[in-house]
Amino acid sequence: MQAWIEMETRGADFGDKRLDERYRMVLDQMSDKPSLSIPAACQGLANTTATYRFCDNNRTDAAKVLQPHRAATLERIRAERVVIMAQDTTEIDLTRKQEKVGGPLNDATRWGLYVHPALAMTPQRVPLGVVDATMWSRDPQELEKSSKQRRRERRIKPFEEKESYRWLEGYETACQVAAEAPDTQVVCVSDSEGDIYECFLADGAEHGRRAEWIVRGCHDRNLAEEKTSLLQSLACTAALGKMTIWVSKRDTSSGDGRKRKQARDGRKANVTIRAARLLLSPPPRTGKKLSPVYVNAILVREEKPPAGEEPIEWLLITSLPIETFTEVGTVIEYYCCRWEIEIYFRVLKSGCKIEELQFEREDRLQVCLALYLIVAWRVLYVLMLGRECPNLCCDAVLSEAEWKSVYVIARDEPAPKQPPTIQVMIPLIAGLGGYLGRKCDGPPGPQTMWIGLQRMRDFAIAWAAFGPAHAKRCVER
Repeated sequence: MQAWIEMETRGADFGDKRLDERYRMVLDQMSDKPSLSIPAACQGLANTTATYRFCDNNRTDAAKVLQPHRAATLERIRAERVVIMAQDTTEIDLTRKQEKVGGPLNDATRWGLYVHPALAMTPQRVPLGVVDATMWSRDPQELEKSSKQRRRERRIKPFEEKESYRWLEGYETACQVAAEAPDTQVVCVSDSEGDIYECFLADGAEHGRRAEWIVRGCHDRNLAEEKTSLLQSLACTAALGKMTIWVSKRDTSSGDGRKRKQARDGRKANVTIRAARLLLSPPPRTGKKLSPVYVNAILVREEKPPAGEEPIEWLLITSLPIETFTEVGTVIEYYCCRWEIEIYFRVLKSGCKIEELQFEREDRLQVCLALYLIVAWRVLYVLMLGRECPNLCCDAVLSEAEWKSVYVIARDEPAPKQPPTIQVMIPLIAGLGGYLGRKCDGPPGPQTMWIGLQRMRDFAIAWAAFGPAHAKRCVER
């Protein structure tokens, strides 16, 4: 069993020691072959049956599966000065011709469920682990209602019963983590779906410590003390300065199935920065009256975009200080870390192929998804360590059989006596997945990494069974 499995499953308690051990074995098998089906990863009828029984057991659920990993993640968080906790939602499309699992997605033709994880990472984008994950499916009966009726019901439904409540729950989770890691500054980062007024009012009082937050604004809200709006007021504010940011590539569809306005290639953008502390006017709510709230707002705007390109404009709302250009730059830097969760979703879907899982019931599927949430984190963790901690000794994340087998096969020479740095090993592992390592290629990406890690595990198993240690045992006999 891989050494990291023991670390991430320490403290597992399903009420049965046999289940605890099966949990470790299932996670080990899935991480060995994340892109293969469960039968192929388990390599045999007995292990396959045991895996499905684990997912179907009444004592297992997604929260229990993630709990030991959360504890290990918290240890890594406590070792950091600042931690970004990005939350976002992705849809799991499970549309099948012969069966329906979950509920409708954006229309009646597509079925599946939604996953909303909170991924902790360093400001250098090294993922530390999944702190929490909410999973749900929509009620099929909602499709029978007219759009007018659904809009009316949403207006009168309490906020706690709406899907959007998950964003406030994500921030409360960040506050809980902040209380458990008192020496670490925790910053909760949300995309535009998290632009919800109730989230600005949250103070984390019940947890004893407040996490900071950054939200990508999508509403041009009214101000309480001025007859103007948020964007209008920011546009009239004197510019703090200019900076160059990297804008990531964008496809035509988002992770939750919605169509975006325009696709774009990744590029650099020269933007002007404006910031102000403003008092927001509360929106009307049925049955309650919300109070005004002060927020720090930042407007990032591209004044002269390239020909044919849509100008970049970000409205960032935050609790972090914005008095100086350096502080504003820090907020923008932290928000840009949010893109890491999009890469995480790609590993989860393309690397672990979770949308190809075959389960008849949603509760079984959720247990399996929780396992793959850990597997996807591991792939991204090893990849980003290679980029951000190049001088780290590779035995911090790889076993002796893993790094020695890859080194010998990739370089066709004997392995060194001392473990090389992770900077040396990551390109070798990614090379097993198709990474060429040319000057124009840049660092390895997630796809070559998850393929390389799978091949590495095969080599490590062979090394342990037939390598130098095996030869030494044969001589001793």
